Amino acid sequence: MKKLLYTSLFVFSLISFTAKAQYQPKNLSKDDLKKAHRWVDKTYRSLSQDEKLGQLFIVALYTNKGEDYINQIRNIVVNDKIGGLILMQDDAAREINLVNEFQQKSKIPMMIGMDAEWGLFQRIATAHKFPWAMTLGAIQDKDLIYKMSSKIAEDCHRMGINWDFAPVVDVNTNPNNPIIGNRSFGSEVENVISSALSYSNGLQDNTILAAIKHFPGHGDTSTDSHLDLPVVSHSLERLNTVELAPFKALMDKGIGGVMVAHLYVPSLESGKGIPASVSKNIITGLLKDKLGYKGLIITDALNMGAVANKYKPGELDALAFKAGNDIMLFSQGVSEGKKLIQKSIEKGEISQSRVEESVKKILLTKYFLGLDTYSPKNPENINSDLNNDSHKILVQDLYANALTLLKDDQKLLPIAGKQVYYVPMEEAPYQTFANQLGSNVIIKKASEISTIPAGSTVIAGFHKDNSTAYKPYKISAESKKVLADLTKNQNVILNVFGSAYALKDIDISKVSTVLVSYENNDDSMTAAAAALNGKTKIWGRLPVSVNDQLKAGMGIDLIPVSAPHVNSTVFTTSKQQ
Repeated sequence: MKKLLYTSLFVFSLISFTAKAQYQPKNLSKDDLKKAHRWVDKTYRSLSQDEKLGQLFIVALYTNKGEDYINQIRNIVVNDKIGGLILMQDDAAREINLVNEFQQKSKIPMMIGMDAEWGLFQRIATAHKFPWAMTLGAIQDKDLIYKMSSKIAEDCHRMGINWDFAPVVDVNTNPNNPIIGNRSFGSEVENVISSALSYSNGLQDNTILAAIKHFPGHGDTSTDSHLDLPVVSHSLERLNTVELAPFKALMDKGIGGVMVAHLYVPSLESGKGIPASVSKNIITGLLKDKLGYKGLIITDALNMGAVANKYKPGELDALAFKAGNDIMLFSQGVSEGKKLIQKSIEKGEISQSRVEESVKKILLTKYFLGLDTYSPKNPENINSDLNNDSHKILVQDLYANALTLLKDDQKLLPIAGKQVYYVPMEEAPYQTFANQLGSNVIIKKASEISTIPAGSTVIAGFHKDNSTAYKPYKISAESKKVLADLTKNQNVILNVFGSAYALKDIDISKVSTVLVSYENNDDSMTAAAAALNGKTKIWGRLPVSVNDQLKAGMGIDLIPVSAPHVNSTVFTTSKQQ
């Protein structure tokens, strides 16, 4: 059966693959490369077997779990000689102090990682939040995404972080996906690729490692892998053209890491219920051998329910390493995992050369990231350094460029100087938007719409709770009724402060103007108000197919009269190419 599977995987040679070099800085000279390899070889020889195996593990560091927990991590760092940490919630200064301490206790400086897809805010609440990938997918100028990830890289360096576990390159084709959704650049492969490449380059050009995830593709799932094992049941042909396509396109671009998902993919793995993260067919057979990827291969977090519920700590780590992973992330059993890997080596199930391959890859990456030595970071003023005007200006520019105008039948925009009513709906705050709209805007509650004079211009705002990326996007029956009632007598501008998927079952046929702002926070609301008032250009494109009428790539350009170097308002309906 395995032979048959490997034969069937040959279909992936539809595209010619060559060996993909792992991450290295640009414009590296031959002498610099030789020097790097000399350091790797010398360092590898200096390590005991126990220290070599320790390099394969990254464990989590929280600062909100108390001193007993931190002491456990301290002991793992010292006794198990691990290769890295992933920083979790939530005190930035405390994390810096602990990383400084732990790095000084480590023979080889540790790789410090973080899930910072939308910036360090994803883990540190005092940092500034950058837009989610879905919002970025609407942006046409991908250089802006590069600027964003360059800024995230700056913040990472400030914290002593070397590896941002981003970007997500899953193609989100399932509106009901509970875990990817807003974290995906969209439902179109080419847009995902171009957005992810800009994001990755912004990190790696600034010496922060990127990791494309979640291989072999988590975009069409309806199960949260934090809770249980999702199944991706597509054919090889479909996987090749959608799920795997971004990974294949990006692997020869020097991106330093690939993160493997906890997914069951029957077309790629004949063993029933075996997750991709512990599948030798998928990691070694496909990712390494067929696709020729030479960078670091890391598991998704090993504490996630999809795998943690089925395997014992340590056992899971050993299976993941046997399958071809270089690094076990969020390990729950480092010492047990090391013992089981060593037993497998002694039994001849794993070769010592396999250990050497992974450890040398890790060491070479560390060298390129400057981790041949460690310079302590200063925790003073960290919160203001991670959240200031330089972040705010960039973030509002990103939201402004993402704004997507789907229709403006009655040419209601811009609203500057006009008498306009505003009806906020749904559950999230709206006051920032109301304040920014201007003095000509009169706020009315949903229960007061009958007091609005007929024929008025009314902004209907769907303000969804965006406190996390996983909140439901559906619009309530009450809000749908208010919108329908407004369209009977008024000229309606619908502004969606939430996922474009919110429009999935909304009748917009009688709504003159529809604008998608993607998120509901102070920065997105400020950007939307400025655009509605004609201060900024609107030219985003829908990153996902919402329903049969609202397809990915849709959007209208609106260049207001007040925009620099533009003489008149221009409307186009060109699709994203």
